[in-house]
Amino acid sequence: MSLDGRSVLVLTTNYGTEQDELKKPVAVLRENGAHVVIAAQEDEPVQTLVSDRDPGETIRPDTTLGRETADGYDAVVVPGGTVNADQLRTDADARRLVSAFADAGKPVAAICHGPWLLVDTGLAKGRELTSYPSLRPDLENAGGTWTDHAVVVDTSGPHRLITSRKPDDLAAFSAAIVDALDGGGNHA
Repeated sequence: MSLDGRSVLVLTTNYGTEQDELKKPVAVLRENGAHVVIAAQEDEPVQTLVSDRDPGETIRPDTTLGRETADGYDAVVVPGGTVNADQLRTDADARRLVSAFADAGKPVAAICHGPWLLVDTGLAKGRELTSYPSLRPDLENAGGTWTDHAVVVDTSGPHRLITSRKPDDLAAFSAAIVDALDGGGNHA
């Protein structure tokens, strides 16, 4: 597959993003030819965590959430990490960006605790999705249908919604994003 000419925006805070949930989808997308831009809250290094507690790698973002729009991008990815996701869900720029991608009919992908942002933007309502199991009540209370699968690709709405549960699901999550950008079939 070649994603040449495709661009993906990845949203993160500067502290608390689950290391592999940031690094692995970015690596897979880049290996497939996509241009990937990492946008953080501040123009400072992103301190990732491993399993929400141990320090992970520090990653330099390309830009900030406040500088970006959905224009020029083909999809948005929201990694997890409890601290990261809890901060992103209350960040006005993160909410604005995810909503803009959805409004433009572009794929929205979120893993682990990342789907919290879908709750706060109203994007979980009426959609089938998954997440880290502890988010199930939040997603159901927001009107979503939670299922326990490695990856859920919901094509029932105006944009493709791709969600996964945890770092063990990263291969399926990344493949679903590649498939969506490559014009793959609908997988409800």
